[in-house]
Amino acid sequence: MPNFTPPIAANTPAEGFLRLLDVLNTLRTECPWDKKQTMETLRHLTIEETYELSDAIMEGDIQEVKKELGDVMMHLVFYARIAEEQGAFDILDVLNGVCEKLINRHPHIYGDVEVQNEDDVKRNWEKIKLKEGNKSVLGGVPTSLPALVKAARIQEKARGVGFDWEDKSQVWEKVEEEMQEFKAEFNVDDNTAIDADKAEAEFGDLLFSLINYARFIKINPENALEKTNKKFIKRFQYLEEKAKENGKALQDMTLAEMDVYWNEAKLVK
Repeated sequence: MPNFTPPIAANTPAEGFLRLLDVLNTLRTECPWDKKQTMETLRHLTIEETYELSDAIMEGDIQEVKKELGDVMMHLVFYARIAEEQGAFDILDVLNGVCEKLINRHPHIYGDVEVQNEDDVKRNWEKIKLKEGNKSVLGGVPTSLPALVKAARIQEKARGVGFDWEDKSQVWEKVEEEMQEFKAEFNVDDNTAIDADKAEAEFGDLLFSLINYARFIKINPENALEKTNKKFIKRFQYLEEKAKENGKALQDMTLAEMDVYWNEAKLVK
């Protein structure tokens, strides 16, 4: 296998992007692994890289964010290279395409449309997307999104065309209504058999209404839940460590014994 001289470090963003293209193109023609990749084989790796970027953002690790951004950018260039080989499009088409879309969807910047606030911008965005050929306001929500993220995006899209509650108190009333409907299907004080399908449907309605309320009070439900996940993991691992230090196995401990360590974990920052 021939040896290639690595392209030198760049001094400008444009040079840096060209350096990435140079490296990727060389790998695509010379590296046995890179040669074999297709859009389909890269797909799951891209998803993994995106989640790693998300983790870095949630952890506030800015250096890790930088590294993961590079990994994601490499994947984007890789897809464009594969498409170019197929004669479908190239990286220039991708870059020009996204620039044209941004220019077209920001007529308040590149045109004579006037806006008063962020909501006006979002409404214009959705109207323009429909003019571009979208059959539904919700058509741009990926079907494979995780359900919690999808619910938030659906609600944001509907709001963009004015389909929304007028006040957060109305949304909270809906939360309470859905809570009562769920309780009717799955009452903790009633030991009779439940209709699992109905209970599941009502629970879904309850979650959807809570996500809606979170949007009204400007809480990102995905971020909120992930922070709670991380908090639980940290406290549970503290519990495991303390149990091990004291020669105990969790499965042999009572709940009361575990609660002692759990309460200690709440005090540890």
